[in-house]
Amino acid sequence: MNWTLEVVLVPATDLDRAKDFYGTKCGFTVDLDTEVAPGLRIIQLTPPGSRCSITLQSGMPGAPGEKLMTPGSLHGLQLCVTDIEAAREQLVSRGVEVSPVQHVGEKGWEEGKGETWNSFMFFKDPDGNGWTVQEAPSELSER
Repeated sequence: MNWTLEVVLVPATDLDRAKDFYGTKCGFTVDLDTEVAPGLRIIQLTPPGSRCSITLQSGMPGAPGEKLMTPGSLHGLQLCVTDIEAAREQLVSRGVEVSPVQHVGEKGWEEGKGETWNSFMFFKDPDGNGWTVQEAPSELSER
């Protein structure tokens, strides 16, 4: 049996602002925007080429025994692209504040591209949730 990662919840204070950021500025496809019950809205968006989506929600209770995540508390979300410089240019041209391309060197993070799998850039959504973009050597379907 396969266990597939399908959706990651991204906490947001303003769903319309977050939808605009991910849909317009990041280029994610808006798959769903619905109110499933009074006061319970779910927006699902998918990055280009991804099989995993993110969801933005309001009014949804946390899982039994768990607290809701605070907007801005989610870090370490990671996307992979085959051309990090082109991806960075896309984000910058749409108004996203993105770090320079960096790699891990002998003394930590250093500017510029590294070897295979060692080129990254970073950005945050309007709530401060942190994203990493990593350059992959080929499309996922080819790996």
